[in-house]
Amino acid sequence: MLQRRTYDVAVIGGGMAGSLLARQLKRARPSLDIGLFEKSTERSYKVGESLVEIASNHLIRRHQLSGYLYENHVPKNGLRYFFDDVECETPLTQMSEIGPINLPFHPAFQIDRARLETDLLEMVAGIGVDVYTGARVEAVELDPSRQHRFVVERDGEKSDVEARWLIDAGGRAGVIAKQRDLRLPESEHHVGSVWARFRGVADVDQLGTEEWRGRVRHTSRRLSTLHFWYPGYWFWVIPLRGGVTSVGLVGDIARGREVRTADGFRAFLRKHRGIEELLGNAEIVDCGSFSQIAYGTKQFFSTERWGLTGEAATSADPFYSPGSDFIALENDFLCDLIERDFAGEGDDSIAERLDLYEGFMHFRHESAMLLYRGLYGGMGSFDLMRMKWDLDIGCYYNLWVSPYMQDQHLDARFLRRQQRMRPFVLQALRNFSLLFRQVEASLRDRGLYHRANVGGFSYGLENIDFVDQVGTTRSRRDVLRKTEQIFNRVLCRAHELLGEEEATVHRPLQSFMSEQPLA
Repeated sequence: MLQRRTYDVAVIGGGMAGSLLARQLKRARPSLDIGLFEKSTERSYKVGESLVEIASNHLIRRHQLSGYLYENHVPKNGLRYFFDDVECETPLTQMSEIGPINLPFHPAFQIDRARLETDLLEMVAGIGVDVYTGARVEAVELDPSRQHRFVVERDGEKSDVEARWLIDAGGRAGVIAKQRDLRLPESEHHVGSVWARFRGVADVDQLGTEEWRGRVRHTSRRLSTLHFWYPGYWFWVIPLRGGVTSVGLVGDIARGREVRTADGFRAFLRKHRGIEELLGNAEIVDCGSFSQIAYGTKQFFSTERWGLTGEAATSADPFYSPGSDFIALENDFLCDLIERDFAGEGDDSIAERLDLYEGFMHFRHESAMLLYRGLYGGMGSFDLMRMKWDLDIGCYYNLWVSPYMQDQHLDARFLRRQQRMRPFVLQALRNFSLLFRQVEASLRDRGLYHRANVGGFSYGLENIDFVDQVGTTRSRRDVLRKTEQIFNRVLCRAHELLGEEEATVHRPLQSFMSEQPLA
C-alpha cells in the first residue's frame, strides 16, 4: 500500500536521474513530501558508466558523495584513444595513443550503474523520501490548475496519486514526453550502439614493455575510458568494480541486427587485433543495444509544474559521456524552480527564470550534437582526432565545466549572456565541423588518413594549459581570450594538415563565428 497519496513532488523513475533529483530536493528542502515511483524491483547493468567532470562535480558538491564514489566505484584516469591501421591489425602497444600521463586534476569516475542506483534508492529512502519499487505509473493527467494525477499499480493493487510537481525521470519510455508529444527525432546523426559486460578482460597495465608503460609514467591506462577509433565507428572499454568490464560499439554499423546480438558483437570484436588482445577468452555477462541513440525534446520544463530529466528528455551520443552532465544541469534547474515555487515566489518571476533554463538546455543539447553530426568518418585518423581533442576538450573545460563549478548556470545574467551568444557559438561549431570534414576529405584523397596511426603518442594537454584554473574566478575577457587561443591552434593545425601556407595566421574570435568558412 502507498504511504501517502498526495505529494508536493512526484518523481517517475528511480534510476540515476530520478534518485539524484529526489535526493537533491529533499536535502535542499527537507519539508517537501516527495514520492519516487520505480517500475522495476531490481537494478541491472546499464550503459552510461563513465562520468566526466560536470557530473562528477555534481555528485561530489551537491551530494557529498566523494568518499562513496572512491570506495565503491572506480576513479577514472581520463580519456584514452588508440588508433589502428586500415587492416585493423596493429598490436595494441604499437597503436598511436592520446591519453594522460598522470591522474586528472579534476576527479571523474567509472560507475557501476546497478550498484549506484541501488545505493541511491537506499539513500533517498533514508532521508524521508517515499520510495516505491515495482510501481507502474499509468493514466497520467497533467492539471496545472490543481494537482497532477496518476494511477500507480503495485502488487496487484491500484492507487490514485496527486502531486503539485510531476517529474518524468523514466528514461526513454518518457511518460510525459509521450503524452505531450515532446520527442524530436534526430534528423542527421543516425548511429546505434551495442554493448556487453565481460569477465576476464586482460589488464592493459600488464601488457607491453617497460618502455611502453613508462611512456605514460606508469599511470594506469586501465582506469581510463579506453577508446578504439575506426572510420565511422568506435569502441569503448570501461573498468567496473568486481572484475567486470564494459565494452561497447558505437556507429552506423551498430544499427545492424547481426552485430546487435551477443554472438554477432563478439564476432565483430574479434576482427580488431588490439581489442582482442584485451578480450581473449573473456566471458560475456550480459548484452544490450540501441538501434538509434540520439533524440531531442521540444520542452524540458513547464510553467505547468512538470519537467523532464535524463533520457526522458534527450539523448546525444556516448562519446564524451554527456548524459550524466545533462542530468546534473536538469536536476539543478528543476530543484531551483521547485524551491522557488514552494518559497512563494510569483508565477511571473518563476516563468522568466524557467525560460532561461529552457533556452540554456536547448543550447546545450544542440552544441553537443554538433560535436558528432557528420564527423564519424574522421574518427579513425590520429591526425584528425588529435585536432578534435584540442577543440572539444579545451572548449568543454573553458566554456562548460568552469562555469558549472561556480554555479554560473544558475545566474540569470550569465544565462542571458549565453542566450545572446548562442547563435554565434553554434555557428563556430558548425564552421569547425565543416573544417574537420574538409581535412578528412583531403587526407583521404592524398592517402594520408592513417599516416600517423602507428607509433605516435600525445598526452593530450600540450595545448590545454589552463586545467588548474578551471572552476576558479576568471574574467569574461580571460575566457574569451582562451577560446580564441583554442580556436586558432586548431585552425593552424587544420591548415597544416591541408598543406596550406596559412598555418600561422591568427584570427580574431569574431571571425570564427561568422558564416564564412574557415578553409
